[in-house]
Amino acid sequence: MKVSIITSCYNRNSTIRGAIDSVLEQDYPDIEYIIVDGASRDGSVDVIREYELKTKREEFQTRHPRFSFTAISEPDHGMYEALNKGIWMATGDIIGLVHSDDFLYDSHVISDIVKEFEKSEADFIYGDGIYVDAENISQMVRNWRGGCFHRWKVACGWLPLHPTCYIRRNVMLREGLYDETYKIAADSDFLVRYLYKANLKVHYMKRKIIRMRMGGLSTDSKKRKQMWDEDIRMYRSHGFSPVITKIMKMAWKVPQFIEAQFIQMRMA
Repeated sequence: MKVSIITSCYNRNSTIRGAIDSVLEQDYPDIEYIIVDGASRDGSVDVIREYELKTKREEFQTRHPRFSFTAISEPDHGMYEALNKGIWMATGDIIGLVHSDDFLYDSHVISDIVKEFEKSEADFIYGDGIYVDAENISQMVRNWRGGCFHRWKVACGWLPLHPTCYIRRNVMLREGLYDETYKIAADSDFLVRYLYKANLKVHYMKRKIIRMRMGGLSTDSKKRKQMWDEDIRMYRSHGFSPVITKIMKMAWKVPQFIEAQFIQMRMA
């Protein structure tokens, strides 16, 4: 079973190495890694090309004969256009994301995800993840537990952490990709369509999959107003009560911050 992992990147010279390293360190052999860069100007492309050359060397190919690395860099209209490009390029059976600010939780993540797909025969698998401080990645800020799937939870504002979601490619091509009219909330719209409207076999994997730095598109305080407006539009388009659902969405997150603080206190 081939797994395609997609990273979108724009001016992430300071963090892209961590994302790439976390993919290259995976112990699962059959990985197709695709990076879609939006014509970065900060040296990100140089870093990406450095890794691309590394994976083409004979030594790397001998140790990882089924690993492939593809990168493109061209102007785009944002992250969701880049992700859609990557999905159309992908040839794997399963597709997942690693954002350019983030990194896979450990080197066994993809192996464990594949085993879970084989065991559960699911269309869509999601798991747990943590948010870490952007400057100190050892400091947990939010502990995101996905929890068991129930369709009613989606109507009450719950959604899994987006980069913990791995989906069969044929399902994605059938159900549709990201709506590029959204600049921040396209991932929420995508998940509502897949988890509430589509009739998919969804499986929760009780395992940490990703570490995410605080400060991405949906966690930057400067973007909160835009995110509110887009979420309201998105929930209304799906027939939900938009303000109530948005408030419930925020309420699901409160325990994540509290639990992270308790964990940090125990570790201190």
